[in-house]
Amino acid sequence: MEQQFRSAACSEYEVLLEDFVNGELNGADAKTLAEHLKDCAGCRLAFQNASACARLLHAAEPTPDPGPGFARLVMARIRSEESQAEGKSIWQPFISLAWRFAATAAVGLVALMTYDLTGHFRADRNLAVLQPGETRDLFSSDTATNPPRSRDDVLILVSESNHGDK
Repeated sequence: MEQQFRSAACSEYEVLLEDFVNGELNGADAKTLAEHLKDCAGCRLAFQNASACARLLHAAEPTPDPGPGFARLVMARIRSEESQAEGKSIWQPFISLAWRFAATAAVGLVALMTYDLTGHFRADRNLAVLQPGETRDLFSSDTATNPPRSRDDVLILVSESNHGDK
Protein backbone atom coordinates (compact mmCIF):
# COMPACT_ATOMS: atom_id res chain seq x y z
CA MET A 1 0.00 0.00 0.00
CA GLU A 2 1.51 3.31 -1.05
CA GLN A 3 1.31 6.19 1.40
CA GLN A 4 1.91 9.73 0.33
CA PHE A 5 2.97 12.49 2.68
CA ARG A 6 0.06 14.77 3.35
CA SER A 7 -0.28 17.11 6.30
CA ALA A 8 -3.35 16.49 8.40
CA ALA A 9 -3.08 19.87 10.11
CA CYS A 10 -5.03 22.94 9.14
CA SER A 11 -2.86 25.33 7.16
CA GLU A 12 -3.42 28.32 9.49
CA TYR A 13 -2.37 26.32 12.59
CA GLU A 14 0.35 24.16 11.02
CA VAL A 15 2.89 26.99 11.21
CA LEU A 16 2.33 27.39 14.96
CA LEU A 17 2.73 23.69 15.83
CA GLU A 18 6.55 23.60 15.91
CA ASP A 19 6.78 26.64 18.17
CA PHE A 20 4.07 25.17 20.43
CA VAL A 21 5.92 21.84 20.71
CA ASN A 22 9.18 23.61 21.62
CA GLY A 23 7.42 25.77 24.20
CA GLU A 24 8.26 28.97 22.34
CA LEU A 25 4.63 29.95 21.68
CA ASN A 26 2.87 31.91 24.41
CA GLY A 27 0.06 34.35 24.79
CA ALA A 28 -3.07 34.44 22.68
CA ASP A 29 -1.61 32.23 19.92
CA ALA A 30 -0.85 29.42 22.39
CA LYS A 31 -4.35 29.60 23.87
CA THR A 32 -5.99 29.64 20.42
CA LEU A 33 -3.95 26.64 19.27
CA ALA A 34 -4.71 24.69 22.47
CA GLU A 35 -8.44 25.26 21.97
CA HIS A 36 -8.17 24.24 18.33
CA LEU A 37 -6.29 21.01 19.20
CA LYS A 38 -9.26 19.93 21.35
CA ASP A 39 -11.64 20.14 18.35
CA CYS A 40 -9.46 19.19 15.31
CA ALA A 41 -8.31 15.56 14.95
CA GLY A 42 -5.96 16.38 12.04
CA CYS A 43 -4.10 19.05 13.99
CA ARG A 44 -3.99 16.78 17.04
CA LEU A 45 -2.36 14.04 14.94
CA ALA A 46 0.16 16.53 13.51
CA PHE A 47 0.91 17.75 17.07
CA GLN A 48 1.53 14.18 18.26
CA ASN A 49 3.86 13.52 15.32
CA ALA A 50 5.73 16.77 15.91
CA SER A 51 6.05 15.97 19.63
CA ALA A 52 7.47 12.52 18.86
CA CYS A 53 10.00 14.02 16.44
CA ALA A 54 11.03 16.63 19.00
CA ARG A 55 11.58 13.92 21.64
CA LEU A 56 13.75 11.96 19.21
CA LEU A 57 15.81 15.03 18.39
CA HIS A 58 16.37 15.81 22.07
CA ALA A 59 17.35 12.18 22.75
CA ALA A 60 20.16 12.34 20.19
CA GLU A 61 23.55 13.55 21.28
CA PRO A 62 24.28 17.14 20.29
CA THR A 63 26.92 17.61 17.65
CA PRO A 64 29.63 20.22 17.92
CA ASP A 65 29.23 23.42 15.92
CA PRO A 66 31.30 23.12 12.71
CA GLY A 67 32.40 26.73 12.97
CA PRO A 68 31.86 29.88 10.95
CA GLY A 69 34.03 28.82 8.00
CA PHE A 70 32.16 25.58 7.41
CA ALA A 71 29.59 27.04 5.00
CA ARG A 72 32.28 28.85 3.00
CA LEU A 73 34.41 25.69 2.82
CA VAL A 74 31.49 23.56 1.63
CA MET A 75 30.43 26.13 -0.97
CA ALA A 76 34.02 26.43 -2.22
CA ARG A 77 34.20 22.66 -2.68
CA ILE A 78 30.85 22.62 -4.48
CA ARG A 79 31.99 25.39 -6.84
CA SER A 80 35.25 23.53 -7.45
CA GLU A 81 33.42 20.32 -8.34
CA GLU A 82 31.00 22.21 -10.58
CA SER A 83 33.82 23.92 -12.47
CA GLN A 84 35.59 20.60 -12.99
CA ALA A 85 32.38 18.92 -14.07
CA GLU A 86 31.52 21.56 -16.70
CA GLY A 87 31.65 20.02 -20.14
CA LYS A 88 31.51 16.53 -18.69
CA SER A 89 28.35 14.54 -18.68
CA ILE A 90 27.29 11.00 -18.09
CA TRP A 91 27.01 10.54 -21.86
CA GLN A 92 30.61 11.62 -22.64
CA PRO A 93 32.02 8.03 -22.84
CA PHE A 94 29.20 7.00 -25.17
CA ILE A 95 29.73 10.03 -27.39
CA SER A 96 33.44 9.26 -27.59
CA LEU A 97 32.72 5.65 -28.50
CA ALA A 98 30.22 6.73 -31.17
CA TRP A 99 32.82 9.03 -32.77
CA ARG A 100 35.30 6.15 -32.86
CA PHE A 101 32.77 3.88 -34.54
CA ALA A 102 31.93 6.60 -37.07
CA ALA A 103 35.62 7.18 -37.86
CA THR A 104 36.23 3.45 -38.25
CA ALA A 105 33.23 3.10 -40.54
CA ALA A 106 34.39 6.06 -42.65
CA VAL A 107 37.90 4.59 -43.04
CA GLY A 108 36.40 1.21 -43.96
CA LEU A 109 34.09 2.82 -46.50
CA VAL A 110 36.97 4.71 -48.12
CA ALA A 111 39.03 1.49 -48.28
CA LEU A 112 36.16 -0.43 -49.88
CA MET A 113 35.50 2.31 -52.41
CA THR A 114 39.20 2.46 -53.30
CA TYR A 115 39.34 -1.30 -53.72
CA ASP A 116 36.18 -1.28 -55.80
CA LEU A 117 37.40 1.46 -58.12
CA THR A 118 40.88 -0.01 -58.62
CA GLY A 119 39.49 -3.52 -58.97
CA HIS A 120 37.20 -2.55 -61.87
CA PHE A 121 40.02 -0.92 -63.80
CA ARG A 122 42.17 -4.04 -63.49
CA ALA A 123 39.27 -6.28 -64.51
CA ASP A 124 38.53 -4.15 -67.58
CA ARG A 125 42.16 -4.36 -68.72
CA ASN A 126 42.19 -8.16 -68.49
CA LEU A 127 39.05 -8.74 -70.58
CA ALA A 128 39.41 -10.31 -73.97
CA VAL A 129 37.24 -9.04 -76.79
CA LEU A 130 35.71 -11.71 -78.95
CA GLN A 131 34.70 -11.01 -82.46
CA PRO A 132 32.74 -13.46 -84.57
CA GLY A 133 35.43 -13.75 -87.22
CA GLU A 134 38.13 -14.76 -84.72
CA THR A 135 36.34 -17.65 -83.05
CA ARG A 136 37.68 -21.13 -83.46
CA ASP A 137 36.25 -24.48 -82.60
CA LEU A 138 37.85 -25.21 -79.25
CA PHE A 139 35.39 -27.44 -77.46
CA SER A 140 32.78 -28.74 -79.81
CA SER A 141 31.92 -28.95 -83.44
CA ASP A 142 28.72 -26.84 -83.32
CA THR A 143 30.57 -23.55 -82.53
CA ALA A 144 31.51 -23.09 -86.15
CA THR A 145 27.86 -22.87 -87.16
CA ASN A 146 26.76 -20.78 -84.16
CA PRO A 147 29.65 -18.70 -82.75
CA PRO A 148 29.25 -16.99 -79.36
CA ARG A 149 28.15 -13.35 -79.57
CA SER A 150 28.73 -12.22 -75.96
CA ARG A 151 30.61 -13.10 -72.81
CA ASP A 152 27.58 -14.97 -71.54
CA ASP A 153 27.59 -17.18 -74.64
CA VAL A 154 31.26 -17.99 -74.00
CA LEU A 155 30.54 -18.91 -70.40
CA ILE A 156 27.66 -21.16 -71.43
CA LEU A 157 29.86 -22.76 -74.08
CA VAL A 158 32.61 -23.49 -71.52
CA SER A 159 30.18 -24.82 -68.92
CA GLU A 160 28.48 -27.16 -71.41
CA SER A 161 31.76 -28.63 -72.55
CA ASN A 162 32.78 -29.94 -69.12
CA HIS A 163 35.44 -27.26 -68.70
CA GLY A 164 37.36 -28.19 -71.73
CA ASP A 165 37.48 -31.92 -71.01
CA LYS A 166 36.15 -34.14 -73.81
